Amino acid sequence: MRIALMGTRGVPARYGGFETCVEEVGRRLVKAGHDVVVYCRELDARDAEPLPSYEGMELVHLPALHRKSLETFSHTALSVAHVMRHPVDAAIVFNSANSPFLPLLRARGIPVATHVDGLEWKRAKWQGAGRRYYRLAESMAVRWSDALIADAQGIADYYAGEFRAETAMIAYGAPILTDERRDRLAEVGVASDRYHLVVARFEPENYVDVIVEGYRRSSAQHPLVVVGSAPYADAYTKRVHALADDRVRFLGGVWDQDLLDQLYANSATYLHGHSVGGTNPSLLRAIGAAAPTIAFDVNFNREVLSDTGRYFTTVHDVTAEIELAEAFPQVTRERGAQGQRAAYRYDWDEVAARYEGLCLELAAPGMRGSARPSGRRQGGGRNRRARAAASALPAAAMSDSV
Repeated sequence: MRIALMGTRGVPARYGGFETCVEEVGRRLVKAGHDVVVYCRELDARDAEPLPSYEGMELVHLPALHRKSLETFSHTALSVAHVMRHPVDAAIVFNSANSPFLPLLRARGIPVATHVDGLEWKRAKWQGAGRRYYRLAESMAVRWSDALIADAQGIADYYAGEFRAETAMIAYGAPILTDERRDRLAEVGVASDRYHLVVARFEPENYVDVIVEGYRRSSAQHPLVVVGSAPYADAYTKRVHALADDRVRFLGGVWDQDLLDQLYANSATYLHGHSVGGTNPSLLRAIGAAAPTIAFDVNFNREVLSDTGRYFTTVHDVTAEIELAEAFPQVTRERGAQGQRAAYRYDWDEVAARYEGLCLELAAPGMRGSARPSGRRQGGGRNRRARAAASALPAAAMSDSV
């Protein structure tokens, strides 16, 4: 088959979960004998000479408008225009925000599955019209996709309750890190088991500010290493930095995967504040590296961690959990080992096989004639219960000063 993967920043993966999924699944589809086309954004100077291919995947580089509300949308518009001139047997579109383009693909006879991601309308960066658009985009994805992909059971439950729509439940994979190397840690001035780690995009719903403030209020002896940044988030980034003390070390974005793997694998704890995005690849990488994890208490994170994790919702929770981890390091390390054993459930080979099976179903004769849900939201108690179960998110996890 010839399969298009679009709606992301592309590969090599160096940004987020979608890109990691495209890289891991795409290269396995190539090994299975398929032609894979990945649409990539022309973003920065590192792409001055874009690669024509990567791990056997054909790369198509197209520009995007560098504005928060238009970057994804503008790039996908160009990607759809390109694929309509160069048809494929099946397309996977990542991010429900791209759903207005689905009728064009269907009109061209290209069967399409949409990876709906998390509950994007809950993200703080989308207010007013942006939030209303994401709610509408969910409906359009349900109506115009030949199939929907959810990466967490909570997301699948949300679409079932909100739209009576079935989804293919395909989580991400967790790389299992058994190499005990720590030779790169000196580059960032830390020692094995002697630091706490955060890896997150700087956005309010990832609660980096809550983690940093909770750490600052603690009596922790180990430093807090913060990896991450975000475009379009200058005010939030300044807030996070203002909450820190001299024990907090901000590394910015770390694109060196070998160094990042060592940071995960040798951390005393990994603090994970993601709350709305479904199954998160950073969380899976942490448990695959046996990092003892303290996560924001939302059902997506509990789905992955179960009783191998510790949880927080407030600044005070973070303070208590960090102090507890330092007081009982052996118990904490054993919890990390239990998490790694659980990580074997998330296997990239199995994930890629499920994507392959879905693409074969999409291209099968008769698939295009199958009925789709209307995309109208369902009313009543069932709707409210499903929405609550899917989000399971406290209204705020703020410090006392907010």
